[in-house]
Amino acid sequence: MKSSILSIICAAFLLLTSSVCMAGESVKIGTPNWTGAQAIANLIKLIVTEKIGGEAELVPGTNATIFQGMDQGKGDVDVHPDVWLPNQENFTKQYVDGNGTVVLSKNSYEGKQGFCVSKAFSEANNVTSIFDLARPEVAKLMDSDSNGKGEIWIGAPGWASANVNEVKVRDYGLMAFMEPIRAEQSVMVATVGDAIAKKQGYAFYCYAPHAIWFMHDIVQLEEPGFDPEKYNMIQPAEDPDWFKKSQVMTADKLKNVQIAYSKSLETRAPAIAGLLANIQLDTATVSAWAFEIAGNKRDVAEVIAEWVKANEKRVDGWLGL
Repeated sequence: MKSSILSIICAAFLLLTSSVCMAGESVKIGTPNWTGAQAIANLIKLIVTEKIGGEAELVPGTNATIFQGMDQGKGDVDVHPDVWLPNQENFTKQYVDGNGTVVLSKNSYEGKQGFCVSKAFSEANNVTSIFDLARPEVAKLMDSDSNGKGEIWIGAPGWASANVNEVKVRDYGLMAFMEPIRAEQSVMVATVGDAIAKKQGYAFYCYAPHAIWFMHDIVQLEEPGFDPEKYNMIQPAEDPDWFKKSQVMTADKLKNVQIAYSKSLETRAPAIAGLLANIQLDTATVSAWAFEIAGNKRDVAEVIAEWVKANEKRVDGWLGL
């Protein structure tokens, strides 16, 4: 009897001390400017504060600043919630493989990317391939500012994928016909909706997961199949002459999207590091979040809170409960 009571007391003590330890943990979560990353950042924050009992703060930043913060390991930025590989491979080669200061979670979800137009525009003008954008009559239908070129949104400032897409526009022979535009993705979403409403043409970088697939009837343009021999992308951080030295003449291969975090978290906040290592997401879930946030104009924290409440067992599994 005494042995049983002692066991219960010991178990309660261990649980209490463990909770106290976890409650003292804190994390700063880098928050890039695309919807999926913002949703995952809020997911991590909610679990840390409500499930682990720690503190969490969202820190807006670009890929470069977030990776630099994780590399320093001082707690200024601890997490990148949505690392697209190989898009951001130049960062993982430097900080994960080289410096060993950043850890990639083993779990990933699948991402894809390409270029899209509205289905109505595609059918009305027989635009099915990326090379159709080099037809002068098609480019003219996409010229909203009358500068002689159509517009093609290639991504937001600071995105590695925007650099890839700019090289693609050049190497696909589109530069004489299409003007690459960099702007925040909210601008793209609004422009797509406006162009569809006015029955105008607009080409844009599209990827999944993203709300745009739920919001509008769009089609992805055909590109040459992925060929590593014709896909040589150098990012600005690797070489200031990146644009001249890069060559991309094929579609991207499917992406692995993972969470990255500062290795210093393993000692500074082991419970949080364990969570980050165990989170397992999927494309459909992240796309659904993105649609609720961007498509239905809902607050990201509210969307994530509802999802966590409806998926308690899944979240508890990430915590080993």
